Order: sequence, then structure tokens, then C-alpha cells
Amino acid sequence: MRAVTCTNAKLEVVDQPTPTPAKGQLLVEVLRCGICGSDLHARKHCDELADVMAESGYDAFMRSGQQVVFGHEFCGEVVDHGPRTRKTPRPGTPVVALPLLRRGDEVHGIGLSTLAPGAYAEQLLVEQALAFPVPNGLAPEIAALTEPMAVGWHAVRRGEVGKGDVAIVIGCGPIGLAVICMLKTHGVRMVIASDFSAGRRALATACGADVVVDPTRDSPYEHGKGHVHSIIDAFDLALGTVEKLHRLRLPWWHVWRAAEAVGAAAPKHPIIFECVGVPGVIDTIMASAPLFSRVVVVGVCMGADHIRPAMAINKEIDLRFVLGYTPIEFRDTLHMLADGKINATPLITGRVGLPGVEAAFEALGDPEAHAKILIDPKSEVKAP
Repeated sequence: MRAVTCTNAKLEVVDQPTPTPAKGQLLVEVLRCGICGSDLHARKHCDELADVMAESGYDAFMRSGQQVVFGHEFCGEVVDHGPRTRKTPRPGTPVVALPLLRRGDEVHGIGLSTLAPGAYAEQLLVEQALAFPVPNGLAPEIAALTEPMAVGWHAVRRGEVGKGDVAIVIGCGPIGLAVICMLKTHGVRMVIASDFSAGRRALATACGADVVVDPTRDSPYEHGKGHVHSIIDAFDLALGTVEKLHRLRLPWWHVWRAAEAVGAAAPKHPIIFECVGVPGVIDTIMASAPLFSRVVVVGVCMGADHIRPAMAINKEIDLRFVLGYTPIEFRDTLHMLADGKINATPLITGRVGLPGVEAAFEALGDPEAHAKILIDPKSEVKAP
């Protein structure tokens, strides 16, 4: 079978043996595969991330000198199954799958390890337990977006965003757009998006953002009402609240505790999603955001970064980091797509065949041109 491999940042189409499914595994013919931002980063910076992964307890992440087949956002059709694999979807069934593959006693990330080749290929292996039939005749192009949209859904859930909260998305690449889509699917009424690229701002609007900001002209943090923007304002809020409660001629502390019990005592604050993944962005957000903001870091910064803890402390910033999604979030995302609850179509801006993968990587370097490019292994298209 044909596949696109990456070795020392070089992408090339090669012939490889068709993989053989083991017990509990499915052989899947790839219908569509998305090119992820992490693939772009891993092409040239995988060794830095591999060092971090090894320190975190996973030492099989790809290295630059290895021959790796990328691709963890995919939709395919079942071709075969391994021995003693029960309740498998029938051959011909379209499926999506969590990108994890068991090898002996270990589980590896599909598309990011030599031990689990990905979907930049005509066929790949997936775990039957993690494969989900595509419902409602959902098109393969949209089904292939299940994985990145599940990342967005996990981020929204980890952010604990209420429908009446102000959500701010910094960076409108594919993951930022996925977060916007999932915020609107969740019913959040005010979603503010910020990006330097006019093209990506247009995509943010298409995905449902209520306010779209060019950060060279406007601040995304000035559009929320009732947020506290300085320490002086926080001091004034604390003193002014106690003064007002004193005028009621009641024990103010009882009133305050009652307000805390129903969630009415905390100052209003936005939930900010960092979807850029470039050094310096987290610190810039903390310095610019209102006090008490919750910052959810979704973008993956491959190198070292620098933040000022004193800034986060003085503003009492709640900083959270997220990774991936849970199996139930992945399954639910697929069904939200199939039920038409998510408008993910604007993310898709191009398509190529396996011979066009390198050109697609180059095209994705221009934020004005593309967001998500899909690979169709049956196609010979060489330019997105």
C-alpha cells in the first residue's frame, strides 16, 4: 500500500506492506484524513516534544530520524478484523476511531509513533473497542473532523463555561475554530475570537463567533461586561461591597456567605482559551486579561516558555492545561456532528491526495490560505 512517511522532516510517498490486524483490531481503508497542527510541529520539532513525553512516562514518541506515518484525524471503511475479534463492524462500515493502538502490553498514539502508523496511508489499524460506526450517513469529510472537534469539546468542558459566561478564543487556527464551534454548540451566548489573520477571523465568524477582533486594533478583553480590570478596581469592589452590606444593618458576613452558597459572590470573569501554542502567548494573556480570569491552554507549545507567576498571583488567574479528550467525549462529538448540531464545514479549506501532502504542509503555513486540509488517499491531487 502507499503511505506518506516523515523522516528528518522529509515527506515522501512510499510503498509499505499492508498491516495485519491482531486480536481486537480492525484493518481500515482510509477515506479521509485531516492534517493536524501537531503534525506540522512534529515534522520539525518532534525531538523536543519526545524528550518531554519521555520524562512524562512515554518513550515511544516519534524521533526525527525515524520513519513515521502521520495521521490521527481520520474516517475509514472496515476491510478486515483480527483473529478472535468479536462484534466487529461489518466490512464496508464507515468508522472513526480514537487514535490509540495496542502493541503487546503497551498502547501507542496512532500517527505519532513508529509503533502505530497513522492515516497518511491507504490503510491503517485501529482498535475495535475504540472504533465507532459513522451514523446518519455523515460524509467522510465531516466524520474525519471528529478528532479535532473532540479536542475542542474537551477544552470547553474543562473550562466549565456557562451559557451566560463570556468566552474568549485567542487564535483561530483549526483548534481555535473547533473551540468556537463547540462553545456555540454548548449554547454560550457571547464568544469573542481574536486573530491577526483576516482569513482566520472570517472563518471564526463562519463558525459562529459573536465578536471577532483584530488584536492590532482592538482588545478582545474589553467586550465583556462587569469584569474587573485592575487591582485598584478589585480593592474598590471588596470595600464597596462591605459598605453596601453595612447599610442593610445586617451582619454582613451572613449575607456574604449566603451569596457564596448560590455562586453570587465571585466577581464576573471571562473564560479564555489559548489556542496559539507559541512561546510568550500565555504570559501575554495573563498580563492583559481581567482579574480572576480562567485561562484554558489548548495550543501545544513545543518549546520552553516563560511566565511571570507574580502576574498570575496578583490577578488570581486560574490556569488550566488540557490534552485530547475522553472516549465518551469523542463518541458524543461524532454524534453531535451526525445530528447537525455542530457547524464544522467552514474548517475544511482544501483537499489533496497522498502526492500532495508536502504541498499541503507548505500551504498550511499561510494562515490566510487554509485552516484544515484533508487527505484523500484515492486522489492524485497534488495541490490543495
